Amino acid sequence: MSDFEALVPIGAAYFPVPDPGPTRHYAFVLVPGFTLLAFSAAVEPLRIANQLSQRPLYRWQILSETGAPVLSSSGIPVGASGTLDNVGKDARLFVCAGNPAMAAAAPPVVVAVQRHHRFGGLVGGICTGAVALAKAGLVEGRRFTLHWENQPSFVETFPALNPTINRFEIDGRLMTCGGGAASTDMMLSIIAEDHGSDFAAMVSEMCLRTVMLGVEPEQRSSVAALMSSRNPVLVATITLMNRHIEDPLTMDSIAVATGYSRRQLERLFRDATGQAPAEFYRGLRLDRGRNLLSTTNMTLQEIATACGFESVSHFSRRFRERFGAAPSKLKQGSG
Repeated sequence: MSDFEALVPIGAAYFPVPDPGPTRHYAFVLVPGFTLLAFSAAVEPLRIANQLSQRPLYRWQILSETGAPVLSSSGIPVGASGTLDNVGKDARLFVCAGNPAMAAAAPPVVVAVQRHHRFGGLVGGICTGAVALAKAGLVEGRRFTLHWENQPSFVETFPALNPTINRFEIDGRLMTCGGGAASTDMMLSIIAEDHGSDFAAMVSEMCLRTVMLGVEPEQRSSVAALMSSRNPVLVATITLMNRHIEDPLTMDSIAVATGYSRRQLERLFRDATGQAPAEFYRGLRLDRGRNLLSTTNMTLQEIATACGFESVSHFSRRFRERFGAAPSKLKQGSG
């Protein structure tokens, strides 16, 4: 592997790190369609750390399967400095992916991840990079995550694996995040472990991060915030619905579980959403179906079953009512 120097830019702000230890090495593997925001949000905290300390705390390299530039999801190409054979043994290897999520499952990428982990290296996934780790057989029984948009299709592809809803996860030599700003959150956590929380807080300030680490652990706002409500019964009911998409519960069962009568739930949902609870519940299941149609190669029958519909015809009729088009049309468009 060709040697490269850590970038230490000059800046006005300064935060001394007296005993930094050896320079830590990162290797970012870009796969086609990777999310530019998530990638840059991971790299920039490392650059800021070097700039603030005026020391080579971190160095990084960009790799691709062939060593050629890789096109991001926004159509902007990013150059690479080497191939997957150029990963140093001491590197923290991160697979940066996006849409399509399965691009991260390219055999050369999976082999590189397996090899690096087998020889003691730390591996990670950014946005949908966890797909590569799953294909490599590294996430079973471990805490991991990926972007919430891709979690339904991931679970259908890997039914034995359960990603968390957290913004990032660090489980031993396995690090994953949902992408976007979560990439920065993960790197700030790593920097805090490497050089202390005070220094990481300063890096966070340089990133104009106003939310302290740990305050927003989940990728999406809570159901309560999404519904503009603080009613715990409403939150508990919607949470229960989300947990039973494939095996939908009856309204009577939900009422018993929440301790409310059906009439009380009707009034609660009408006030908060303008919908009956059964209608709202069906909407959640149909939204899941639309996600699976757009992000997987599952058949309509498989998707209907995964969303708790007894038949394709029933699913299709309700889908058309909600989205104004037959699911078969969307399926053709995504193909």
